[in-house]
Amino acid sequence: MSSPPSSVPPPSFGTAPELPAGVERPARAGEPGWRPWTAWVGLVAAFGAALVAALVIGVGGAIAGSSFSDPTPAVNIVATMAQDVCLVAAALLFAGLAGRPRPVDFGLRPTHPWRALGWMVLAFAAFFVFTAVWVKIVGGDPSDEKLPEELGADDSTVALLAVAFLVAVVAPVAEEFFFRGFFYGALRNWRGVVPAALLTGLVFGAIHAGSTDVEFLVPLAFFGFALCLLRERTGSLYPCIVLHCANNSLAFGISQEWTWQIPVLFGVSLTIISLGALLVRARWEPAVAAAA
Repeated sequence: MSSPPSSVPPPSFGTAPELPAGVERPARAGEPGWRPWTAWVGLVAAFGAALVAALVIGVGGAIAGSSFSDPTPAVNIVATMAQDVCLVAAALLFAGLAGRPRPVDFGLRPTHPWRALGWMVLAFAAFFVFTAVWVKIVGGDPSDEKLPEELGADDSTVALLAVAFLVAVVAPVAEEFFFRGFFYGALRNWRGVVPAALLTGLVFGAIHAGSTDVEFLVPLAFFGFALCLLRERTGSLYPCIVLHCANNSLAFGISQEWTWQIPVLFGVSLTIISLGALLVRARWEPAVAAAA
């Protein structure tokens, strides 16, 4: 059994002709044959498991002295991390219904760095312009992030560092792995790239309803859409993770009124993510090869 290529050329947006209603698009060569319905069931399962985990963590915190109605920053942070773990677990579980998943199935593969950088700049520029136009239309302040305050980033230095790690490292990895790695990949087998990207973007925006003002869910949905196209054009999930990390580092830093700390946060976060990616690939790929 031959090993997958280390990099792939960007697929074309024109490879998915219109199909009759109810007819799934056959997976392209090298793509996982995930059924589209697994995307939706996986989403419900992930957030259902996250809700149960949050309740368990909340009860544990209450036993330890935290208020159940007003939990401590530690309880909020652990519950949010549990949600991200549930996203990754759901992606692996439902992807496994079509066979043993490989790293490349989720887009965990190298790509051309300069081409990826160009697409990342284009995606972020489009997101920036869209957000600027949207703010002109609806008003508001997109830099007014509620999540750091809700998680208790202002309560202590330890809480601040924990929230920074959660926002700039854990969230980009977990959300990209689930939404662009699995959810989009499964929906792409339904009607092709653009419908899958649109649906993924809408769901991505909607899940941030509790941590972002409602008027800014639309720009987040656009960001989710752009990240899908970024994965499609580069053939890799890594540029999506990097861009997500950069955006979250910038947003978190602005919410804390940081200056030079923002590039430091991004650099440290990217280093941690890179080391983690190398470790995961070093363990995951041999395990898949041994089972083949």
